[in-house]
Amino acid sequence: MNGPSEGDEAMTALRVADFDYDLPPELIAQQPPAERGHSRMLVMNRTTGALRDASFAEFPSLLNPGDLLVLNDTRVIPARLYAHRTVVREREKPTGSVEVMLTEPAGENLWRALVHPGRKVRVGERLVFPSPSGSIELEAEVIERGQFGDRLLRFNPVVDFFAVLDRIGHIPLPPYIRRDDADADRERYQTVYSRERGSVAAPTAGLHFTPQILDALTARGVEVARITLHVGLGTFAPLRVDRLDQVRLHRERYTLSAECASTINRAAVEGRRIVAVGTTVVRTLEHCAQQALGCPLQEHSGETEIFISPGFQFRLVSALLTNFHLPQSSLLMLVSAFAGREPVLAAYSHAVQQKYRFFSYGDCMFIA
Repeated sequence: MNGPSEGDEAMTALRVADFDYDLPPELIAQQPPAERGHSRMLVMNRTTGALRDASFAEFPSLLNPGDLLVLNDTRVIPARLYAHRTVVREREKPTGSVEVMLTEPAGENLWRALVHPGRKVRVGERLVFPSPSGSIELEAEVIERGQFGDRLLRFNPVVDFFAVLDRIGHIPLPPYIRRDDADADRERYQTVYSRERGSVAAPTAGLHFTPQILDALTARGVEVARITLHVGLGTFAPLRVDRLDQVRLHRERYTLSAECASTINRAAVEGRRIVAVGTTVVRTLEHCAQQALGCPLQEHSGETEIFISPGFQFRLVSALLTNFHLPQSSLLMLVSAFAGREPVLAAYSHAVQQKYRFFSYGDCMFIA
């Protein structure tokens, strides 16, 4: 019988608390930068751990002709809604207001959602969703209570559900952004290349790109590919376990197109660098590589709950652009798996000392 692998041993030895760091609250970005693309960027040498302070405007110069840059083209939906409760047997009587956060589709006209205050929302109740003018735009029945307090909602059919969300929904800003969403967030909490609707959180490493920077990358001879992974609210969920070998992550839906699979296969065979923009791209690519068992990637859609932590053997990704992540988070563990726990925590300490902006609307790191 084979003994535990190096990765298993690393996971068993490490604890969630080993990925903690001190972050002054004032460094958590509450607003996007004044101009997209003007963020600061900490450049880290993956081999030596050496650090250099830079600007994201320099990013194209750090890539080589022939590098493959992989983007996540998911689009955030206005998933936060406000509703009135209506008991079925007294359909005409509103009984209170609730906040509804859509988390993922679950079938035709079905959505899983978090509700607040959840204690009051029972199976069998109907929810009505008014527009600012008071007209009812959506109606849904609560048909199931989930294991973790979520609800399964069946919406009455409408001609264009997403068009209604665009009218009455709110951008689901992360909980550490302590303000209501504003009109500007509808643009700034999306990447400029987003197109596939389905996320309830942005793939934030992509928020730095502008059309001009993408053009500069293409002019430099960098190839660009796009995958889709729809980011769920689980990306913000705290890890409620002590050891890394106890971590179980949320599922997220992804699609790998035939064109993207072919492009990645070609880059891998030719030995070119594959540069991931964000942890969502890393998770998707490395999940697909695991599923392929060394064979070329194939077009498909699926779900991934891959957990990447120190000891993980990367098959595809050789460079990473990423934002700064929460203490004790699975995303910080992924970055530590890529560049080493101690070097990454040293880089975070440097970023704190240099007053980088953290999290979704914050600055970024490039690790290569």
